[in-house]
Order: sequence, then structure tokens, then C-alpha cells
Amino acid sequence: MQFPQSGVPNHVAIVMDGNGRWASQRFLPRSVGHRAGVKAVRKTVEECLNRGIRVLTLFAFSSENWRRPTQEVNLLLELFLLTLDQETESLNTSGIRLLIIGDRSAFSQALQDKIALAEGMTCHNNRLTLIIAINYGGRWDICQAVRRIAQKVSQYEVRADEITEASIAAHLSLAGYPEPDLFIRTGGEQRVSNFLLWQMAYSEFHFTQTLWPDFDEQAFGDALADYANRQRRFGRTGEQLKTPDS
Repeated sequence: MQFPQSGVPNHVAIVMDGNGRWASQRFLPRSVGHRAGVKAVRKTVEECLNRGIRVLTLFAFSSENWRRPTQEVNLLLELFLLTLDQETESLNTSGIRLLIIGDRSAFSQALQDKIALAEGMTCHNNRLTLIIAINYGGRWDICQAVRRIAQKVSQYEVRADEITEASIAAHLSLAGYPEPDLFIRTGGEQRVSNFLLWQMAYSEFHFTQTLWPDFDEQAFGDALADYANRQRRFGRTGEQLKTPDS
């Protein structure tokens, strides 16, 4: 697997916000904005490959998005299904592994089958892992991890006093992957919206007014430059970081 250069994050997580507003500004249907957002995904994936970023996680559809108008929800799911059909072969050719996280039980069987097929086709690729969060929520993620651990406790596979942060993390959706180094949210909002709540405890945050369909190489570069200028201390002092063994 290709490793990033110094100052480049291993794992970038993005809330892709602003598709609807992008379309509204152009007096176009929101559906046009969502389709334009798919093009921005392609650009961002390509930029991750160019820069040696190892993991990219995109928040495509939250567990709260079911509250949106039914027509828009159906469009988003149909667009996701269509994108899987169109992009899986290209992802595989480019050496990209696709992983879908979230509660799949609410999806049609056709969509669940497409997800399984795409994941299986790309499972051995290691140039970049593209993680798509769909019907995902950070609280759901923590709850499902706790339920799985509770089941093991009830079956005497583990004792309650043996539960640690590491054991909880091992049951979360991103188990086995590095936690996000950089979190980006487009569209001007400055909140995490129930995304990767556990995993982003020490992520660096970058908020931009740029709407997702306009998020291009320059906007991504600005976010990465901002990240490169941060000092990540993880509870230590700046002086400690100057001492290699501290």
C-alpha cells in the first residue's frame, strides 16, 4: 500500500454537504445537485490517489436523512445503486477497495446485493480504501458495538471488567482502519452531524463554504494545507513533541 508523504493524512473523512443548495442557486432541481456531487466524488478519489492518502470515508446518507421528502430519499438511493453499477469496475481497475458502512437492513435486496458484489469484487485492492457511509449514524455505530459486546458478555465469552476502549473500537464499523486524521465538511455548516462520533475524537476539523459539487482539487488542497500546518499533540505539550522519545 502506498503511504502518504509527511504532512498528508492517512485517513480523510468528509461530509459532502451542499448539493441541494448548489442546484437551487442555479434554479435547478435538487436531483441535478446530487448528480453533480457524484462528479465531485470522482475528483476527490482521484486526488487521494495522487497524494497517497490511504483511506477516504464519505458520508453519503445518514440515518437521519430518512426524514427528507420521500421523493428525494428514493432518488438518493437510486443514484447510489446506479453509481455502484457504473463505478465498481473502474474502482477495481484503479486498485481501490470499496467498503460500505451503516445499517443495510432498510435497503432493498437489490441494493444489498449490489453492495455485496462491489465489496467482493474490490476486496483485495490496497491502493486506496473508499468507505461510503450510508444509512449510518455515529450513535447507531456505538450502539451496535455495545450490543455485540453485551451478547459476548451474556455468553460468558468476555467479562464486563475486560471491556476497554480498544475492545469497543474493535466492534465499530471502522474496526481495523486508522481513525480519521482530517475531517472536512463542505457547504458552510460547522457540525459533525452524528458522523464517526467515536472515531473522530482526535481528528483535525476543516470547514469550508465551498458547496460539495464545487469541491475540486484546489479546495481539497486548501484543506490538506490547513491540516499540514496543525500540531497534533494528542494530550501532550508542544515541547514534548520536539523530543522524539516523549
